[in-house]
Amino acid sequence: MKSKKRVLIWVLSAVLLLGGLSACGGEGGGSAGSGEQTAQKTTVAAAPEVNSKAVVTGTPAPEPTQETAGDMTVHFLDVGQGLSVLVQSQGRNLIYDGGGRGASSFTVSYLQQQGVTDIQYLISSHYDEDHVAGLVGCLNAFHVEQVIGADYVQDTKIYESFMKGVEAQGLSVQHPAVGTEFSFGSGKFTILAPSSISGDDNGNSVVIKLENGSNSFIFTGDASAESEAAMCGSGLDLECDVLSVSHHGSATATSWEFLQAAVPELAVVSCGTDNSYGHPHRDTMDRLESMEIQVYRTDKQGTVTAVSDGTTIKWNQAPCNDYSPGDESDQGTQPEEQSQQGAGEPPAQPEVQAAPPEAAPQPEVTEAPDQTVMVWISATGSKYHNKPDCGNMNPDKAAQMSEADAQASGYEPCKKCF
Repeated sequence: MKSKKRVLIWVLSAVLLLGGLSACGGEGGGSAGSGEQTAQKTTVAAAPEVNSKAVVTGTPAPEPTQETAGDMTVHFLDVGQGLSVLVQSQGRNLIYDGGGRGASSFTVSYLQQQGVTDIQYLISSHYDEDHVAGLVGCLNAFHVEQVIGADYVQDTKIYESFMKGVEAQGLSVQHPAVGTEFSFGSGKFTILAPSSISGDDNGNSVVIKLENGSNSFIFTGDASAESEAAMCGSGLDLECDVLSVSHHGSATATSWEFLQAAVPELAVVSCGTDNSYGHPHRDTMDRLESMEIQVYRTDKQGTVTAVSDGTTIKWNQAPCNDYSPGDESDQGTQPEEQSQQGAGEPPAQPEVQAAPPEAAPQPEVTEAPDQTVMVWISATGSKYHNKPDCGNMNPDKAAQMSEADAQASGYEPCKKCF
């Protein structure tokens, strides 16, 4: 009897054990289900890793990724009618201009979002409000190691605030000579301008060429055509992949001579939507288009970022290639006589048509422009032009005289204009 009971107990135990195993199997099924959920979460988690790699090639990348990849990220900030460029490489930060007062908090916030706590190089191209105000905010928000700026004084409150901010950091503004090189992250930058200081604030802009391997960028601030001419004559290598267009696309800069020396593949224009200056000007955009230089614009595309790995440059978006001027009515700089011609005919032509038959012979027609047509003379140079700025002169310092007087004074026609 006891034996039968033992067998029965054993059988019952076996049944209970099998049930327990089945129950455990059910839990195991639940674990498998959890395993499937975990796998799904892993897949979802893996996607951002893939995306983050895509981000490294296009948008502001996490600092550790930049360090391990040795990349250099260049952020062209949308600061409206102003300029600000942040460069990050191997955990080091460079800020070139900071935008105007209205963008100062944005600039500081943007840098904080990129993990910036220390700025190794703070560069003020010059001391106009739309470039330096945001740097004052950076001086108040971050630890700065070195400050570079133009060697002149501006009688403005924003300049005083900038200098106080520099002093509060226990620093002084450096004025390195043209050709001076500084190491930065995985690359370096070289001072290209100004070669001299004048009364023209824009012409005093500190211009730098940033290099990372075989990739290069040039930041011009508001450099004038005269400063560009000095750079072209400096003997320094001006070739670059990316050009930050001077003075928000003003026609007073980005000359043919400079573009032909720099031969950039891409250009970035930093300007505000519907700004009161009409930036960028048609002359500048026409020159960029004629040289087939692709264009990014902060007024059309917002903040634009580029990542250089030393060989290639990848962007967070495609160039807009919008070569239209900021002011739709901008027809380019032309002589007054031409701008008044609705049909775009040469200014002397209506006079020839209206002249009596005696004035019609060809010799008189060819001589008339020498006496009546006004041309433009630059402050320096040996050419006369049919436009106040054809790309090789500063219209602010151009003067008019008759073509006859220009020729009598030894000037020759500009090959680009005529």
